[in-house]
Amino acid sequence: MPLSTPEGLVCGVDEAGRGALAASVVAAAVILDPGKPIRGLNDSKKLSPRRRESLALEIKEKALAWAVAEASREEIDTLNILQASLLAMRRAVASLPVVPMRALIDGNRCPELECPTEAVVGGDGKIAQIAAASILAKTARDAAMLLLHEKYPMYGFDRHKAYPTARHLEALQKHGVSPEHRRSYAPVSKLLDFQKGLP
Repeated sequence: MPLSTPEGLVCGVDEAGRGALAASVVAAAVILDPGKPIRGLNDSKKLSPRRRESLALEIKEKALAWAVAEASREEIDTLNILQASLLAMRRAVASLPVVPMRALIDGNRCPELECPTEAVVGGDGKIAQIAAASILAKTARDAAMLLLHEKYPMYGFDRHKAYPTARHLEALQKHGVSPEHRRSYAPVSKLLDFQKGLP
């Protein structure tokens, strides 16, 4: 089913990396240009890495405006992941070179923005602007994870992108917690407590 494309200066907003155990959470905001349609937009999770990369380039080329922002690992641990995700979204929308008339946010919570907002559950599979934002957020975060892999190759960030796979949890047990791991996440905090000898 084709995605709907609301008219006007509507920005789609989505994040990537919320469930990961390490590094920042990344958000993107996109205002599409109705005169330059992009074929094949979809929820980034339903696209192959290669297709995501080619669509990301096309979005950056054809969109009326786009921006990517993040909230750091420290901000996630200080604020909690929901508030950090909303902060990254606010930063992405604030970085747009064009001011949107309204923002459509993937999920069930909206950041506080200057313009009216609407939460759309499953929006990355329903609305073209949100799908475009999901693709930019995912490709930006994946690129950051490849850089992190160069710094900490023992964790395998290039494969699991810091999500809690069996391989990642095994690497955590073996190599301990890196400076990039989110201290507030249970698998990491439990390991830190164990290392400190806490019950």
